Amino acid sequence: MAKLTCRSAFISDVHLGTPDCKAAYLLDFLRHLDCERLYLVGDIVDLEALAKRHWWHPDHSAVIVQLVDMAARGIEVIYIPGNHDFQMRGLAGATIAGIRVELDALHEGADGRRYRVSHGDEFDPEHIGKRWLTVLGDAMHRVICWANRRMHAMRRRMELPYLPLSIIIKSHIRLAMEYIRGYEQRVARDARERGVDGHICGHIHFGHVRPIDGILYLNDGDWVEHCTALVEDFTGAMELIHWTERRTPLGRASRETVLPSPAAVLGFAPLADCRSDLSALRAEVSIAG
Repeated sequence: MAKLTCRSAFISDVHLGTPDCKAAYLLDFLRHLDCERLYLVGDIVDLEALAKRHWWHPDHSAVIVQLVDMAARGIEVIYIPGNHDFQMRGLAGATIAGIRVELDALHEGADGRRYRVSHGDEFDPEHIGKRWLTVLGDAMHRVICWANRRMHAMRRRMELPYLPLSIIIKSHIRLAMEYIRGYEQRVARDARERGVDGHICGHIHFGHVRPIDGILYLNDGDWVEHCTALVEDFTGAMELIHWTERRTPLGRASRETVLPSPAAVLGFAPLADCRSDLSALRAEVSIAG
């Protein structure tokens, strides 16, 4: 793909150190990226997962090397830890290999709009909702990510482009969508109380560009399920993009207009188009079993 030149870029929920991380796609994105400022919005290295099981791929090391190299070349790289790398919060204010660690940030766009930037787990405390729903949701997410990983491996063998199966499934589960909408409302309410124009976060693995009662909610998505990043151009417009074998715009917000990402973030991969893939996956699982 062509060079991606922008003013600022935001990525989160990479989860280096887990099999679900799409590090190769992220590495390709970073190598094409030419920006002034890069925000790492939490859960970059999954220290929580690594504490339970040591798993690492050479591509994961290459991502870290690339980030350090970008900082060395003069790009301002800001690391805002999330809940899976919360141990890094103790280093807030420090600079490591040229990368500055902060608890959160206030980003001023080229058009003057002000955004609070944080991972977003502060809007998802364990006491919200019933405990059994939290446990059930975690279990369902693990199953969905496993299916997404198997589907991705199968499609690569068939030389087909990446299909965000987990996002497609999540978008068709009512409870999942109710949780996502509630989360977005909490983020927007906090931004309104702080007097900023919007909030940029990650955490829930559901990239979205959405105006909510005068507040611009921007979720940069993840590199486990959907492979998305948020980029700001030199006019201050924000764009959510999907990056794998192809580059697909999912939403854009300037001062004048907001083109929200599709409600289900499925503009390029409707559920109907992947029924044959789902059948193939079921057959593969049956044979493997």
